[in-house]
Amino acid sequence: MKERLENLLGTLFGIIFIVLVAIVTIETIARKLFNVSVQGADELGGYSLAVGATIAFSLAVLGRTHIRVDILHERYPKSIQALMNWLCAVLMSALAIFLCWTAWQVVVDSIEYASTAQTAWATPLVYPQGAWLFGLSVFALISGFAAIQATYLLITGKQSVVIEEFQPKSAKEELKEELVDIAARDAVAISRSNT
Repeated sequence: MKERLENLLGTLFGIIFIVLVAIVTIETIARKLFNVSVQGADELGGYSLAVGATIAFSLAVLGRTHIRVDILHERYPKSIQALMNWLCAVLMSALAIFLCWTAWQVVVDSIEYASTAQTAWATPLVYPQGAWLFGLSVFALISGFAAIQATYLLITGKQSVVIEEFQPKSAKEELKEELVDIAARDAVAISRSNT
């Protein structure tokens, strides 16, 4: 389930930015060759960045790739490490819920005032803000579930699982994943060359 969600979010992230790259490329070529502007590439870029960031937040929680200053973390006793990992999961969830609530207020205001973008398209802001809110809601759900899971594991005395599941990946773990990925790609390349 976790892998499927990561793949889905990663694919959505990629599609958003591939479409943005295509639009910016068309805009650049049209301006250079025909002295015509498509209009709206910068507006779409801003919306893509906002929605893409919310997807990245979720992917960081799922993949344990969020950044923490952990110089001392490894040196603490396992019980303190587990407690710190739990606290980080709970605080991440609280931040996600706060961001989601704030985004909801922004969307409600945009609906109430019928706000539009100050651009040539005059986009009703409820649409890009709604996508932004949806992305933040997914982030809040994922981080909330992680906080609940970390709390359950800590209460039931599974400190080693809290440490394993909720601390950021170490350099050794990242290296191991990269080596496994390289080996898998090599195997695919060899099988393609043999056929």
